[in-house]
Amino acid sequence: MSETVLVTGASGFLASHIILLFLEAGYNVRGTVRSSSTAERVRVRYPEFSDQLSFAIVPDIAVPSAFNEAVKGVTGVIHTASPFALEVADNEKDLLQPAIHGTLNIVEATAEYGPSVRRVIVTASFASMLDLDAGFRSGYRYTEADWNPCSYETARTTSSATVAYCASKALAEKALWDWVAEMKPAFGVTTICPPWIFGPTIDEGSSKLNESTETIWNLINGSLTEVPDDDFAAFVNIHDAAQAHLRAYESEKAAGERFIVAGGRFVKQEACDIIRRRFPDLEDKVPKGVPGDYIETYIADGSKARDVLGLEYRDLETTMDEAVEDLLRKHST
Repeated sequence: MSETVLVTGASGFLASHIILLFLEAGYNVRGTVRSSSTAERVRVRYPEFSDQLSFAIVPDIAVPSAFNEAVKGVTGVIHTASPFALEVADNEKDLLQPAIHGTLNIVEATAEYGPSVRRVIVTASFASMLDLDAGFRSGYRYTEADWNPCSYETARTTSSATVAYCASKALAEKALWDWVAEMKPAFGVTTICPPWIFGPTIDEGSSKLNESTETIWNLINGSLTEVPDDDFAAFVNIHDAAQAHLRAYESEKAAGERFIVAGGRFVKQEACDIIRRRFPDLEDKVPKGVPGDYIETYIADGSKARDVLGLEYRDLETTMDEAVEDLLRKHST
């Protein structure tokens, strides 16, 4: 197979798994990274695929011309790169505009400089659907028809970093679909909208953990005496999230669609119960809380991705096993 697929944000947690799946499927992968030193760190993760992997240096994805060269000659784009920050000085300058422009830049560059591209897959977020003001919304089933209702003005002026970040994801995805409706590009566009993503990392023990991995690390490293408050009450296994991108790229039915990719409920008391049961040596480090006392939450309905993309979701116990085993292998508690 001679197709080359561009994967933006190649050093990221999800992107690293997506790259591996595409390489294993026989594709050539061109990854975008911010520097040549990052490219070398990413390259060593895939020693058996060195002849299939190349890189494009993109220091700032929010610059209008950022992806002009990177998209040339590829047949597909998997856009995982996204600005992420929960501590910002200016919501608009540091969060909203980079999220929106970063997303539009990739499709605009593709439309002008990537004539051979047939599909663009954008990693969006379940935050695009979630109504934070509604809380845990017991029994409510979120689907792809839902949208986070936060307005640009509210997101610009809020003092809540979580509200601003979630709104930035929704506003960026809305801007993408508005662009598609107006420009009618020759390529199909699909968005993948995962909640928390948990599972093993491909890097070998990086000192800096991604946010989702750090969430599990904090449950097992002895730093907590109480079970933390819940936040986003849904999860997906990293392998399933990555597989969704590959299948969306290869499926004609996925063009023009958005998909919630979610394996089930995630509440931290349940995660602690599973870890304490599956890893008895960690009992003294994992908060006990009140075993079995789980809050009632909304449901992130991942059935469309199951039906259209053929995904089979790993459950929370399997996912906690994989995540904790990986952390214990690579980091000392």
